[in-house]
Amino acid sequence: MSYEPPTPPAELPTDLVNTLNESSSEQLQYVARYAEELAEHKAREARLEEDSDESEIEERPDDLPDDVPAKATITIKEINDNRYYYWQWREGEKVRSQYKGPVSPDE
Repeated sequence: MSYEPPTPPAELPTDLVNTLNESSSEQLQYVARYAEELAEHKAREARLEEDSDESEIEERPDDLPDDVPAKATITIKEINDNRYYYWQWREGEKVRSQYKGPVSPDE
């Protein structure tokens, strides 16, 4: 092992390099563990997002409008004794709906 301090990667911002250089060896060990765990977490999230995007494309129904997410389901609402299909999905805490069309009398 060299007695010279390591050269930081050029991709790291100067303020981060300065903060690390001012840290104790114990703090740097904590940072190293945290950075490794964070990198694994972000890589996993990216894979999950990629898998989710691929499955949405594959499972998207033909009659689904462009502004309705692939995770939407069809529900039936009855309004004034008439039944209608609606696309319905969740955005955070809210449930969103979009009109699809009337339910046929024979259904």
